[in-house]
Amino acid sequence: MPMTPHDVSQASEAICRLAPVIPVLVVDDPAHARPLAQALVAGGLPALEVTLRTPAALEVIAEMARVEGGTVGAGTLLTPDDITRAVEAGARFGVSPGATDRLLDAAEDADLPLLPGAATATEAMRLLERGYTVQKFFPAEASGGAPALKAIGAPLPQIRFCPTGGVSPSNVGVYLGLANTLCVGGSWVAPADKMRAGDWDAITALAREASRLPRG
Repeated sequence: MPMTPHDVSQASEAICRLAPVIPVLVVDDPAHARPLAQALVAGGLPALEVTLRTPAALEVIAEMARVEGGTVGAGTLLTPDDITRAVEAGARFGVSPGATDRLLDAAEDADLPLLPGAATATEAMRLLERGYTVQKFFPAEASGGAPALKAIGAPLPQIRFCPTGGVSPSNVGVYLGLANTLCVGGSWVAPADKMRAGDWDAITALAREASRLPRG
């Protein structure tokens, strides 16, 4: 039987609890996939979101899926076809900027844990009504940041979030301090210049620092 929204939320929560930060990765060169994943896992960040924003993304997911200790997922899922291709590539979870019934149906049918995006109380309530108690808050900073997420949590304490979009070293502590934040998604742990230079030690150091961030 397909996963239920309750099943999806439980699996998503387990992934979110692996570390305080899920790296949000935009990778152009498949040759960077394995060493990047190894560097992030070595630094204590095992859950990796590869966004489907580059032609290489599916190949990158396939390479990262082979890295021991890693849990690779696909981000920027927009259509059922995206979900099919991501699962075939080896993605073990998915992340979407928003949520449609077709996308949710496809993720459940594919047994893919999904973090569906919500930016407002109404969107969060619609997902909750379907059974999704773990969601992505996106775009976090543009939607009011940590104060908005805290305000949403007051009447909807049963929902836990992974805020993404504008989360950085300067504000990550505020997000992680919220009672309704499970983890955050951020790109700062894998800077493009460090990837291009192959400075995997620097990325491991950034990951290690992020992995030690306290959660509320």
